[in-house]
Amino acid sequence: MSPSFDWWGNKDARHMGTPVVVKMDNPNNWSMVELEGPLDDDDDESSFLDDGPMPAHHRPERTRNKNAKQLTWVLLLKAHRAAGCLTSLAAVMLGLAAAIRRRVAAGITDTDTDKRNKSTAKSRLYFCIKAFLWVSVILLGFEVAAYLKGWHFGSLQLQYLLVLTKAVDIKGVFGSIYSRWVLIRVEYLAPPLQSLTNGCIVLFLVQSLDRVVLCLGCLWIKLRKIKPVPKGNGPDPESGEGGFFPMVLVQIPMCNEKEVYAQSIGAVCNLEWPKSKMLIQVLDDSNDPVAAMLISEEVEKWQKAGANIVYRHRVDREGYKAGNLKSAMNCSYVKDYEFVAMFDADFQPKADFLLKTVPHFEDNEELGLVQARWSFVNEDENLLTRLQNINLAFHFEVEQQVNGVFLNFFGFNGTAGVWRIKALEDSGGWLERTTVEDMDIAVRAHLHGWKFIFLNDVECQCELPESYEAYRKQQHRWHSGPMQLFRLCLPDVIRSKISIWKKANMIFLFFLLRKLILPFYSFTLFCIILPMTMFIPEAQLPAWVVCYVPATMSVLNILPAPKAFPFMIPYLLFENTMSVTKFNAMISGLFQLGSAYEWVVTKKSGRSSEGDLLSLVEKEKKHQRGESLPNLNEMREEIKQEKIKQKKHNRIYTKELALAFLLLTAAARSLLAAQGIHFYFLLFQGISFLLVGLDLIGEQIE
Repeated sequence: MSPSFDWWGNKDARHMGTPVVVKMDNPNNWSMVELEGPLDDDDDESSFLDDGPMPAHHRPERTRNKNAKQLTWVLLLKAHRAAGCLTSLAAVMLGLAAAIRRRVAAGITDTDTDKRNKSTAKSRLYFCIKAFLWVSVILLGFEVAAYLKGWHFGSLQLQYLLVLTKAVDIKGVFGSIYSRWVLIRVEYLAPPLQSLTNGCIVLFLVQSLDRVVLCLGCLWIKLRKIKPVPKGNGPDPESGEGGFFPMVLVQIPMCNEKEVYAQSIGAVCNLEWPKSKMLIQVLDDSNDPVAAMLISEEVEKWQKAGANIVYRHRVDREGYKAGNLKSAMNCSYVKDYEFVAMFDADFQPKADFLLKTVPHFEDNEELGLVQARWSFVNEDENLLTRLQNINLAFHFEVEQQVNGVFLNFFGFNGTAGVWRIKALEDSGGWLERTTVEDMDIAVRAHLHGWKFIFLNDVECQCELPESYEAYRKQQHRWHSGPMQLFRLCLPDVIRSKISIWKKANMIFLFFLLRKLILPFYSFTLFCIILPMTMFIPEAQLPAWVVCYVPATMSVLNILPAPKAFPFMIPYLLFENTMSVTKFNAMISGLFQLGSAYEWVVTKKSGRSSEGDLLSLVEKEKKHQRGESLPNLNEMREEIKQEKIKQKKHNRIYTKELALAFLLLTAAARSLLAAQGIHFYFLLFQGISFLLVGLDLIGEQIE
């Protein structure tokens, strides 16, 4: 054995290091095996007695020393693993660069769509963001030049410009311009900006308090196990006796839904309810002849299979979904039905849906709506669907459930619900005045005294938008419509006969706080005010507003979806990124701009088609009804072929990109001022806007 050295460099030291064998069959999975070194001379003589080895507690403690070669091997292996990570990171960056190059080469931007739709609101917002960006770039250049000259000023030092000018040698044209800019900041820009900041912080805290109260209400419901229970006896669908089986009309409004029409019609036709007491209406607004033909043929197949189903097709899409539902309710045979269940084209109710919802109406004449919860067949498809699932899980688990239990009122979700037809007629029926006809009818029904029930344990499967373009258009409609409705129904709310508490809840909580203030402060505070405070440091945004409170709210939002905890940070960043779309939609609806009336059907990918069609086959085999069924395998194959033919493309979103560069510019300014939390927030938020602006989240299907 080669001579060893102790820590002090002495040769042949008594306490030798522990030899180590390093296994490197696979460099990524290495391990160390420690081998016991020889005992010291004294230990050799005293470790063993005549009658055997010395007991363990009598043995002298051996000292293990560090071996330089051992540490070298460990460091080399760790360096090898780090090099592998860097190689993977380099591959990711190259892939990202290639995706960016493809986006830029395609030249497809959202401004092209805005020009075709003549949307002035979007172009004005984009112009303001661009102007703010260029001003920020110029100011950053000023600050970098000042920093290089050694003028490292804190915000407190800039309160008194004259004293500062005397203390620091500021000479030349640049020094004069910069000193005047500081004076303008201190005296004219900082006070109003600080006032606006404080106002947004107050709104932020009020909205956060509302979120905490909702979570506490949900906790109370869980602890007390509060759950709506029907008053009647359990139903018996086979005999039709001993249960509550009123006449139920089932409506499926759809428009060009070639990807999902089959499973929706199939699921509704398999609902467990006496056939003589249920009629299914397929309300088709398709302007695509192929889609209309496919849907019509599908209805004919189920008619031959014995389902009580009819097909209605409108040539003119006047009023969109509200007009479609209004036209269907004007049919003469509707007067024979007491309730109506509604399902959008991508919804697949379970067979016992009516058995779990309709009995709640028995002996409860004040009940107008029973709403079920949504579940999603593609929640794990990509990052975008995972983040949507967090939002909607909180919406149903907390917002809808708490409002249903404590207020008997919430916004109708437009699908997966059962209405009492008398409540619809008493409230004025479906109106085409907004793009949120579901919320409109719910508000009017509440003003007429009808009560609502939300069933958190009754789920109806549907599909989440998998592309950012589809999700963006959906959110624009969902946030512009409430502001349209608020303008229209505010006089009715004030004149209604409901209690003052219910009026206050509807005006201040339902509309203003959750539909107007939330998108307003999210965009203004984190995308406008925060970057401005970097260039006007005299106006300050506290670190707890930037970091701690948003993180706490994100934790509360994720509680109903505990599996999504690893996505807490991406969720927080993405919600702030979506604030530009929601803010633009809110402004469009509030001021009745052109884009507020846009109605774009959310594109479906048909992810649920294959699995759910197979489940329908298994369900029919289980029930053994002995009826001739449509060829579900053939439909599944057609859907596969249709998905193969779909062309995928992405586009560039200019507003998101402009905001990305704005936030990154502000991050560079905060780095000069050594503001840690603000810098990291601006950096990651800017990267989030960049990824969304380049359409690198979700999947676009055209």
